[in-house]
Amino acid sequence: MIRVLRKGERHIHKIESLDELAHFEHIIWVDLQDASPTQVAQIESKFLVNFMSEQEQSEIETSSRYVETTERIIANSNFLQAEGKEYLTFPVSFILKGPILFTDRDSDLKSFADTVRKIKQLSSFSQNGAQIMLTLFESRIDLDADMIEHISREIAGLSKGLSIKKRVDESLLLRISEFQGLTMALRENIFDKQRVISSMLRSDKFEKLEQDKLRIIIKDINSLLEHTAFNFERLEYLQDTLLGLINIEQNKIIKIFTVASVIFMPPTLIASIYGMNFGIMPELKWSVGYPFAIILMVLSSATTLFIFRRKGWL
Repeated sequence: MIRVLRKGERHIHKIESLDELAHFEHIIWVDLQDASPTQVAQIESKFLVNFMSEQEQSEIETSSRYVETTERIIANSNFLQAEGKEYLTFPVSFILKGPILFTDRDSDLKSFADTVRKIKQLSSFSQNGAQIMLTLFESRIDLDADMIEHISREIAGLSKGLSIKKRVDESLLLRISEFQGLTMALRENIFDKQRVISSMLRSDKFEKLEQDKLRIIIKDINSLLEHTAFNFERLEYLQDTLLGLINIEQNKIIKIFTVASVIFMPPTLIASIYGMNFGIMPELKWSVGYPFAIILMVLSSATTLFIFRRKGWL
């Protein structure tokens, strides 16, 4: 699908073939979503632009993330989005050539929908492609902030679960590990945008108002990075606390078995002595020998248990 926006308009036009572009003038945004290779090639041929391949978009080298020439700016960035219970990364390619912005993506991203909604509400976003490009990154940063806030609330819920539950649930470790992976993926995506925005900030192709907006976006990115670092620290603290509680619970179980074995050691010794098959044993023909042995074994266990309680080991 190809979507087109003209300068000063608030309506996004959806077109199926490039023949329809002949009726459009003053185009400032061409958005390719799930476009076929033929459509991409036609756009490249008509506007003399070249989109990077998927392999080039996924590389982390600076030359693959941001390229600036005398005529255009080419940038690639990863957008994180929830797909069911999973969070997936989708690459987005940007080309800013003069007043026109070209975007190429393979998924319906919420940040693009938010940008379109802003365009429909405010006509100031429909002046040139650079403003739309900054608005896209601004919307993406806002979504990243919402995801970080969601993770922070979930981490706070895990903290309450640790303090309230009497029995430590090992599945909490899996949830903590899941949040660590999500925070790491989110942090990597924010770093990726920081590199692109920093490069754009050094460019002379943006006007003063756009430069000011880029500085604000950089400040927001830095604050998000600090927040993700704080979440990492909280998750590590929770992980250490949970592992400590699991160790304490396991030690309690081992302690119970140890105490039980020690308590039954004296009765076992007594039973072993009276179970020997020597011919001459004073208590062998004693009429109260059996009750005496039972009482002696009970007293030995009770004495051991009393000593353990006196020492505070139970």
